[in-house]
Amino acid sequence: MTKHRWAADDLPDLTGRTVVVTGAASGVGRGTATAFAAAGARTVLAVRDVAAGERAAAAMSGTTEVRELDLANLASVRAFAEGWQGGIDVLVNNAGVAMTPHGHTADGFELQFGTNHLGHFALTNLLLPSITDRVVTVASGAHKAGVLDLDDLDFARSGYTPVKAYGRSKLANLLFTLELDRRCREAGSSVRALASHPGYTASNLGTKGRNPHLVKVVHLVGRHLAQTEAQGALPSLYAATQDLPGASYVGPDGRFELHGHPALVGRSAAASDPVLARRLWEASERLTGVTFPLTAKS
Repeated sequence: MTKHRWAADDLPDLTGRTVVVTGAASGVGRGTATAFAAAGARTVLAVRDVAAGERAAAAMSGTTEVRELDLANLASVRAFAEGWQGGIDVLVNNAGVAMTPHGHTADGFELQFGTNHLGHFALTNLLLPSITDRVVTVASGAHKAGVLDLDDLDFARSGYTPVKAYGRSKLANLLFTLELDRRCREAGSSVRALASHPGYTASNLGTKGRNPHLVKVVHLVGRHLAQTEAQGALPSLYAATQDLPGASYVGPDGRFELHGHPALVGRSAAASDPVLARRLWEASERLTGVTFPLTAKS
């Protein structure tokens, strides 16, 4: 008997459920939002560029809504959360930047760590009282090369490189998921935190500001070797809808986790370190001024 390989057609009927997807104007986020909307969910595209979000939403079937969210600006994160009313079944922390020159967010954080981790950290905790089912945070196989030095978050001592900074931000995504799930269980919450990664997927991630000739080469290679954004969305969709343990990590099941269908995958020892996860959480609370909103059971 041929083993069934899970695909978007296997999504359950999501009518009546509300899903928020950050970074849904393009790439894997757009693929994720498209599938959610087609399955019946009220799908909110939380995007920095509202016009791009509206163009993406116009091509989707089902019920969609576009709201502004700039994860590199904590004022925008707070405004999004303050403007939210009603419940959220699933929050997908998908947005991100990759391989950028050394830069900073509006609040002075290193750009990749500040956007990919701290922005989503603040957003999740601000929305958590409204979330009823789960939080899925999109990481990357690049986390395995990540080193988290909480005393040198701007690379003042170790020296900045785009690759090091991206790996650190993706390691932070997995540690955040680990500690968020632990805190939710400690609080007696039914919310589960999970992580996913899309494998090698054709998108514009990491191309902004790059040499246009290099970008053309990347896109040419991507058309031949990379998964489509719909395929890259599968791990997030699986993590968001299937009955999986909290803190699960989902990625493609193919060679080197670059392609394939969703399956549980491994992570580095650093990404599994509960002490480091707790230290990152405490540092993130200090940096953002946002704290865990639920109370632990006595």
